[in-house]
Amino acid sequence: MVEEFELNKWGNTSAKGGKFIEAALKALWVYAGGVVPAGKHFKAGTIMTDLEKKVAQPDTVRLTIPRACRFAYEIASNRGARHDPDEIDANEMDARTVLAICAWILSEMVRFSQKGHDLALPKTIVEGLMKRRFPFAESIDGRVYADVGKSAKEVALVILYYIYPKRMSREALAAALVRNPFKKANADLAVQRIVGFIDDDGVGMIRLRNSGLRKVEELFAKAAKKAAK
Repeated sequence: MVEEFELNKWGNTSAKGGKFIEAALKALWVYAGGVVPAGKHFKAGTIMTDLEKKVAQPDTVRLTIPRACRFAYEIASNRGARHDPDEIDANEMDARTVLAICAWILSEMVRFSQKGHDLALPKTIVEGLMKRRFPFAESIDGRVYADVGKSAKEVALVILYYIYPKRMSREALAAALVRNPFKKANADLAVQRIVGFIDDDGVGMIRLRNSGLRKVEELFAKAAKKAAK
């Protein structure tokens, strides 16, 4: 969904959101003790309604997530069809909404499923899911390229933002900067200069801190404002 959104493919984003919601509903239905109907017999609306009847289940399974699913599924299932030709094109607005709700749904499922366990990793996963998305970077076979950032330092932060919450070695980050392309000396210097924005796990694997996330979102905001002119 995110990849389609970053390519401005609003219809594809919403369509994949619909598929995600169907998958989430199937997971909830199995958790509640149900058997998922096969093929065309599966009806998302029916599952949402039947989940409400599972009174023994927690509210997040029975009501909260299904209601979010229903709202997003309505948008995803009727992309483009709900709007008159003389209206403002709402496909981008729809895609943004579906993407945000799907990220919330998955985050809530992670939160719920991790009760009673170590919350460090789930917290990191949820933070990554809820991170703001911008079409200013791309990944090709795992190689990240940034379309915003004037200096090697700024591009380094964008690359770490793109892969967040995953970690990257300093060597891999320097190599990514060379591909973007910067000279090796500038790449190595940039990796040293971002120390105030990163967390190092002690073995050279780094990840953005909140200060780094805020810095990159400032860059994105400026780029978006410039693109809108």
